[in-house]
Amino acid sequence: MPSKPAAPITIDAVYAAPGYLFRRMQQIAVSIFMEECKAFDLTPVQYAALIAIHTHPGIDATRLSAVIAFDRSTLGSVIERLQAKNYIDRKPAPEDKRIKLLYLTKSGAAILREIIPAVERAQARMLEPLKPTERKTLIGLLVQLVDLNNEASRVPLRA
Repeated sequence: MPSKPAAPITIDAVYAAPGYLFRRMQQIAVSIFMEECKAFDLTPVQYAALIAIHTHPGIDATRLSAVIAFDRSTLGSVIERLQAKNYIDRKPAPEDKRIKLLYLTKSGAAILREIIPAVERAQARMLEPLKPTERKTLIGLLVQLVDLNNEASRVPLRA
């Protein structure tokens, strides 16, 4: 039985592919975040790290990596930048001095309080072109997709 010929490869097919659309939306989301939050000089990953450290004071870098689903080897430079900005402190763990525990500084807590309205504006802008019901549907589907595909990630979320 002859096989069905493959569909021709076109740029329109690329533009409609889920992977391409997710990558483009990630680019757009980062661009909007950076625009809204430019006064704070924080990247989306630095912001996520600060939120996680705020939520889990004394977290170590390995656990932080799992909580924000970010590559551990790259996270080291994120931590260094946050420490250089005086937003976090690294202190040795009492039971093992080799492990450094992460804590927000007063400056880190202050920047979090100050940046929240800008982050909320960025999140709203990302969804603004959609109708309210479409926004809810999109978020629900994205939560479902991310949850069902979590184990396929190079860095699965371990909240």
